[in-house]
Amino acid sequence: MILTQTETYKGDILAVDDTPENLRLLTNLLREYDYKVRPVPNGSMALSVIEMSAPDLILLDIMMPDMNGYEVCSKLKQIPEYAHIPVIFISAIDDMIDKIKAFEVGGVDYITKPFQVEEVLARVEAHLKIHLLQKSLQDKNYELESALQQLRTAQHQLIQSEKMAALGQLVAGIAHEINTPLGAIRSSIENITSFLSDNLEKIPQFLQGISPERQQDLFNLSHYSLQQKSTFSSREKRKFKRSITKALSEENIANPDLLADTLVDLGVYEDLTYLLPLLKDQDGEEILNMAYQISSVEKSAQTIKTATDRAAKVVFALKTYARHDQIGEKTETNITEGIDTILTLYHNHLKHGVEVIQNYDDQLPSILAYPDELNQVWTNVIHNALQAMDNQGTLKIDAFPQENHVLVRITDSGVGIPPDILPKIFEPFFTTKSIGEGSGLGLDIVQKIIQKHEGKIEVKSIPGQTTFTVLLPM
Repeated sequence: MILTQTETYKGDILAVDDTPENLRLLTNLLREYDYKVRPVPNGSMALSVIEMSAPDLILLDIMMPDMNGYEVCSKLKQIPEYAHIPVIFISAIDDMIDKIKAFEVGGVDYITKPFQVEEVLARVEAHLKIHLLQKSLQDKNYELESALQQLRTAQHQLIQSEKMAALGQLVAGIAHEINTPLGAIRSSIENITSFLSDNLEKIPQFLQGISPERQQDLFNLSHYSLQQKSTFSSREKRKFKRSITKALSEENIANPDLLADTLVDLGVYEDLTYLLPLLKDQDGEEILNMAYQISSVEKSAQTIKTATDRAAKVVFALKTYARHDQIGEKTETNITEGIDTILTLYHNHLKHGVEVIQNYDDQLPSILAYPDELNQVWTNVIHNALQAMDNQGTLKIDAFPQENHVLVRITDSGVGIPPDILPKIFEPFFTTKSIGEGSGLGLDIVQKIIQKHEGKIEVKSIPGQTTFTVLLPM
């Protein structure tokens, strides 16, 4: 299915042919299989129709008066908005030179008249699926590029002020949080591109060369593989492979080792009875390999979605953190959303050794506050807690209403603050860090922000437990 169409149709197809009988035949055939078909009798009208509403695929005759199919396709490919639309030529001309010319002007396939119904349907379906994959890939690339640009802009703005002093400690972690999905996306794109490059022209011929039963086996295997969520160790996979190899050998099936490898990669570990007709087929090994490649492409597409979602979450957190109150007035603020934004930015510091316990009251109301400044409070306190724990330990965050206030309590299991230092931590320029690691203004700014909100901040500390308590009026 194509993203630009309604759910009623499998695809929007423009059929162009100057012979009414051919046009009627194609139109009726494709409509019978739930495709939306717009019949057009000549090339000039086809270009006008495309400008009004671009189709998902074009079936194009070559020999037409005034403007032949080659000219139509060539003109179409020169227009960036429509160059991506796949064009399948359908012509009675069976000369190799003409076929080559069809591909040179931008066609993706060539069907010779008189055509077979199954051939037309198979090629149309294959090219619509490929078109969808390419469009999805382009959309994801665009989203990622946009997200990365927003990230660069946000980081540039944040680091310019004292408010973003803590971001300097976060840059490496944030870069990792973006690079991880980027790496997954890059690997997935390479897999999809490799598949399309190696198989784009082979798929129609491949599908045409196998029976409907084997085609169904191909799609069933690809779908089954995609549904498998279990992960097994190498040892378990070797055990499955030995068992499958033995079963295939008992059935006198050729190349049992290779087939067992592919089946395990597809996630097929158990009863093979239902697959025996496929495995005994002379094309069984090739079909099995194609199923593995198709499922690999589908999994790559899922990986791209998951990775872009993760990148988008980090970018959204940065955008929220970077938000600046232009009007200088308090706005309705959700306290826990602000805390969760900071936890997202610190995810790389948290995920390897810090257990985060979030105890939020479900009935916690929003308050009038300066949200960007409160984010700085949570950033400084959480950053100090992680340093005190050396990124190993427990971070507990409580948030609940208390009389006419919202109480936020952040507790870490770090080394604690020595008694002789505890009274000084809110003093400006006081720091126990090495030169260049901190200005000593962090907690002083935190205290001033809380005072600006007419609230209170307190700290209690013993070895193994330090608690910052913030009270904010509702």
